[in-house]
Amino acid sequence: MEGYFLDWANLLMRWLHVIVAIAWIGASFYFVWLDNHLKAPVDGELTAKGVGGELWAVHGGGFYNPQKYLVAPGNLPDDLHWFYWESYSTWLSGLGLFSLLYLFNPRVFLIDPNVANLSPEVAIVAALAFLVVGWLVYDLLCRVLQKNERVLAVLVVAYVVAAAWLACHLFSGRAAFLICGAMIATIMSANVFFWIIPGQRKVVAAMKAGLPVDPIHGQRGKQRSVHNTYFTLPVVFAMLSNHYPMTYSSKYNWLVLVLMMLSGVLIRQYFLQRHKGKANPAYPAVAILIIGALMAWIAPSPAKTSAASDKTITADDVRQIAAARCVQCHSAKPTLMPTAAKGIMLDSVEEIRSHAQQIYQQVAVQKNMPLGNMTKITEEERAVIARWFETGAK
Repeated sequence: MEGYFLDWANLLMRWLHVIVAIAWIGASFYFVWLDNHLKAPVDGELTAKGVGGELWAVHGGGFYNPQKYLVAPGNLPDDLHWFYWESYSTWLSGLGLFSLLYLFNPRVFLIDPNVANLSPEVAIVAALAFLVVGWLVYDLLCRVLQKNERVLAVLVVAYVVAAAWLACHLFSGRAAFLICGAMIATIMSANVFFWIIPGQRKVVAAMKAGLPVDPIHGQRGKQRSVHNTYFTLPVVFAMLSNHYPMTYSSKYNWLVLVLMMLSGVLIRQYFLQRHKGKANPAYPAVAILIIGALMAWIAPSPAKTSAASDKTITADDVRQIAAARCVQCHSAKPTLMPTAAKGIMLDSVEEIRSHAQQIYQQVAVQKNMPLGNMTKITEEERAVIARWFETGAK
């Protein structure tokens, strides 16, 4: 029953995380889009009130006229809406999900002895350190180079590349990708918590006190907000990647992660420019070329069936391999996790036959399973499984 309730906790936490992430990303993308579509008002009264840009839009049968003030309006309304709980909820639910899946079961999901022989305690501390140190280094770079955005951008990119390389040399590939994404997501949420919202609060406080508003708060908040919009697609890829072992199981997985993140940045840059009416198709074109090259580069080679003997391979032969390499995770009573991974059990010949296509695809073709090859399956055993399936899965 414990495994059953853990599965429900996993499902509900993941559901919550996706919902609030949609809300955060949606609001973030909308305001970036809005900022890039504002035009100087033609109405002199609006200019006199301090409006620096406005937009007319239609949606859902209604007309909207959002306006942005250069600093702040003369009279602040009482029902001012703040956008921050979407960010905090996304980060908190993400941390909960990361803890539930990875930190509570580090031997399975964080550690790959073929990468680094870490103890569970060291692996947990190292994973959390990525989140904390990631923010501290990024924030220091922004403080020191806040007036030199180009140099700052280069150093932030270099830092992310270094973090990706280090993570992929410390953790299992799946965990490394997720941890890098979580590190950047932590930076994004910390930008909101430590800079964007506090700056807005100082502006509001100054207005209520009748003091002049310092524009530096808006400038700093805008800088961090722009950074966040470039971070978004790389983070989304890193979070989705744990469902696709082909991305994180390659020898140079850190480079796969970096190039996919770069593709996300290029695609985001295209849309940011498009908002301003000067889209450059070279950005998405380069991103597509990068992704295409990666697909060709990491494409798996099917297991060589010649490695297996000429005798007829039966499901019982596959069952023996599964008993040695697979049932640790795929069993009615798995030893490496509380419940059978993805509900797939391979204890019997009948269960193996019912999952023949998945076994062949994951073990013999893509070679994604066993996860991180923790159980040391051999190429000969993969070839036996390939021959069994290709000769009719007898």
